[in-house]
Amino acid sequence: MNHLRIINNNLFQVDSLSQNEFERLYISLRKKEGRYFTESETVRLPKVDHSHPLFKEWKIRKKSCDHLLHYIKKQGRICNILEIGCGNGWLTAQLALVTKGTVTGIDVNRTELKKAKKVFQKRARINFLFGDIRSGILADQKFDLIVFAASIQYFKSLKEIVNTALQHLTLQGEIHFIDSPFYAIEEVFHARQRTRKYFSELGFPQMSKYYFHHRLCDLKPYNYKILHNPHSWISKLMFRKNPFYWIVIQNNYGDV
Repeated sequence: MNHLRIINNNLFQVDSLSQNEFERLYISLRKKEGRYFTESETVRLPKVDHSHPLFKEWKIRKKSCDHLLHYIKKQGRICNILEIGCGNGWLTAQLALVTKGTVTGIDVNRTELKKAKKVFQKRARINFLFGDIRSGILADQKFDLIVFAASIQYFKSLKEIVNTALQHLTLQGEIHFIDSPFYAIEEVFHARQRTRKYFSELGFPQMSKYYFHHRLCDLKPYNYKILHNPHSWISKLMFRKNPFYWIVIQNNYGDV
């Protein structure tokens, strides 16, 4: 019974074995990819040395981070922020620089959260939580902004996680997706093939069952807009060829 919780009068099972396998695979994969950073490297993110093999990737991530921070400062009303899938906490820390409210990072990866807490926890207004928001860990907490940065692809059901996130938005709150791929219907099959090939060639074929390819059309039921379309020549020019959509879902009580 240690892995069971009662939420909204329903019995919810926390799949700890699956979480442990995912974390083990994820950390091992990240180390092989060169995406696992030391504490001294983490505190500098999204800046990395020019000599780093993933410098171009992090240049894109820094650009998307800068645009998000500018958006938050421009909005003004955004105070309390939640980052879902915060990993080592670098973006959570950046978000705390542009709000007077609290910023919470949540993840199911204990290894990365341990690093996040060690590097960033002492900073004002930052909290880190271990868990899955679908388990009810946030109770009735509300946020003005919920961010998925390079994390939505690790949730099998887009509908389930979006509906859960909406429950934690303030009346004019927003959900933002950045640094994650969304696909047209005809692109999904080949994208899945590429993913399986990529993980297999690196020696981690099991990771394929934890990586999901969400379609842009699956967002139709929601009050959303696209702030960056990677297929627009104007956006490519402005974002320097950022390959990812920037998508905002506003609370049903807000206006697009």
